[in-house]
Amino acid sequence: MLAYFLVFKGLHSENLADYLLMIVNPLGFTAFFLATSLFIKRSQLFYLATLIWNLLGSLLVYGNVLYFREFSDYLSINTISGGAGMVGKGFALDSIPVHLYDLAFWIDIIIVVVLFAFKKIKMDDRHIGAFQAFKYFSVSLMVFGLTFWGGDMTEHRLVSRQAQYDDTYVVRYLGLGPWLFTNGWYTHVANQTRALASKSDFTKVQEYIKADRYLAPNASTFGIAKNRNVIMIHLESFQQDLIDLKINGQEVTPFLNSLYNNKGTGGSVYAFSNFFNQVGQGKTSDAENMLETSTFGLSTGSLFTQSGSTQTFQAMPAILKQNEGYSSAVFHGNVGSFYNRINVYRNMGYQNFFDQSFFEPNSQNSTAWGVKDKYLFADSIPYLEQLQQPFYTKYLTVSNHTPYTGIEPDEQDPKFKTTNTGNALVDNYFVTAHYLDQSVQEFFNYLKKSGLYDKSVIVLYGDHYGVSGADTKYFAQALGKDPENWTDFDNTMLQRVPFMVDIPGHTDGKISSEYAGEIDVMPTLEHLLGISTNNYIQFGQDLLAKNRQSFVALRNRGFVTPSITKASATDNVYYDTKTGQPITLNEQQKAYVKSVQEKVNTLLDMSDTLNTGDLLRFYTPAGFKPVDAGDYSYTKSATNKRLTKEQEDLKAKSTSLLSENHGISTQSLFETNEPILKDQLSKLAQEKITQNAGTATSSATAPSSTTKK
Repeated sequence: MLAYFLVFKGLHSENLADYLLMIVNPLGFTAFFLATSLFIKRSQLFYLATLIWNLLGSLLVYGNVLYFREFSDYLSINTISGGAGMVGKGFALDSIPVHLYDLAFWIDIIIVVVLFAFKKIKMDDRHIGAFQAFKYFSVSLMVFGLTFWGGDMTEHRLVSRQAQYDDTYVVRYLGLGPWLFTNGWYTHVANQTRALASKSDFTKVQEYIKADRYLAPNASTFGIAKNRNVIMIHLESFQQDLIDLKINGQEVTPFLNSLYNNKGTGGSVYAFSNFFNQVGQGKTSDAENMLETSTFGLSTGSLFTQSGSTQTFQAMPAILKQNEGYSSAVFHGNVGSFYNRINVYRNMGYQNFFDQSFFEPNSQNSTAWGVKDKYLFADSIPYLEQLQQPFYTKYLTVSNHTPYTGIEPDEQDPKFKTTNTGNALVDNYFVTAHYLDQSVQEFFNYLKKSGLYDKSVIVLYGDHYGVSGADTKYFAQALGKDPENWTDFDNTMLQRVPFMVDIPGHTDGKISSEYAGEIDVMPTLEHLLGISTNNYIQFGQDLLAKNRQSFVALRNRGFVTPSITKASATDNVYYDTKTGQPITLNEQQKAYVKSVQEKVNTLLDMSDTLNTGDLLRFYTPAGFKPVDAGDYSYTKSATNKRLTKEQEDLKAKSTSLLSENHGISTQSLFETNEPILKDQLSKLAQEKITQNAGTATSSATAPSSTTKK
């Protein structure tokens, strides 16, 4: 009950029946499992089994408590199996908040163990007998059956596949244990589906894309960024609410605000005010998957961790390489194994992946989530300038990651004062968001000084929400909203994230109010680069095309349209999108929301069918060569050797920034206000001057990090 009410926010219960079922649902399931130990005759084994069941039960509850605090979601089979591989590989357990009252989740076991240790209680060697054990077992099974019946009477199809799309729905009526069991079953079904998938399954998806999703490009914007470098900047946990937000009279993100509002840009930025994240349990990996493939993440778990090692992708790096000769790279401050990226990127066709190992991480330049953003941008330059142009690069920032700590006082802007909400996570969120804003500005300044800015298109996007769960009531204060009147509509609006495309030299940029999501980025960017998408299987629609379908499908099967919002598939409340107020639907509106819900369901079903069945293995678009993951190696030695050889082989034909500058690095052009990094860059600049005195070499050399161990 402590977890249900204090952590899980009452599981969004709406009426007395919901609360009653929520209170009793753990009883039958828990009694059912504990009753199984009653059949054990040997007393020592009986007490051991009972202790193990209690430990597993407490672990199930507390594991979900920790996971919910981090992700506002419940553990699934895929997140358990995938999460086990992430601990020690970039995921910091100590980043999840732990409270003193957490002791209550373990206090029963602690008391019993202590009482046994001090012999205050002793084992009873008497066995109650098989018949008596069967009676207790039957009663517990009956109690569980009654709670199941009560839940099904309140909401039907509790164990159906549809219910899996909103785990709160199942946990509320059945409990954490039954949720995990039903989820495990459907995970098994998904695996079987993959094994039994056929080309005819793909044909259905292909026909759907052609009939319902593909849009021809807007002739006025098609190819306006052709042959430019593409620089994707991933703004970790960055919500749209931060844009233009002022704290204590100061802008939280002044530089990103200037881009969004086209101040000082000459009108080169295309920004979107109603752009939503559409991630599921895969969070950041889901966002990446959508931007790289224009397919949704899975309904539970992460596609990257679950299937990424063997999945067939037709992703941006491979498409750009095969169509326009782009080189490609990812820069990330965390380890390559996190979210299984090191295997996923190879299957996507990324030529280079510069993970944490390339940047000499230490306590000075890193947080629990990896290399700090300013260091990442600065230390990426020696590698960035070796890439052949045009290039497609992605920067995955990490400093603005929950719990939003790790930026030391001397690294913070002394002029910026955060909130005093009484919630450390919310107060720190504005500090790290401000730091991220400064980091991006410093990188933009470098791009302009180095000449890369005018030859590139820069895409900035937020991957998912930053504040959720119990912290929203404190966040609401900072937004000037009443936490007592906070609704699921407000939670849905927190799913808005920034999306901006900067095409230097263009003057018709603006803020669009188009309702869209992360699934739409890939076809939008392809069309801007002059690449036709009519042969690819992509579920998004070009944000600049005409006749777009005006709804945003959320991963929980809720939706947002310009007029009506539904927070999740199982939510019975509809909201006016303009006012945020609940509405009673008239007949016309009922028909409208039914139509939208059917479109949302079909869209997500088709994407799930494609990904769970790995159906792209049955299809190769005209002119596309399937990616061979064996062509790519991301080790530090192999990467440096490959880049050096490439420069030497191409010689005068090399299009890298380093070659354009006759072998002289541009890293000294990067300027920062971070004291230690600033000093290191200054020293490095002096070293370069000494190295290049009297001679300049056009060959590439293995880069040096600014950070010394």
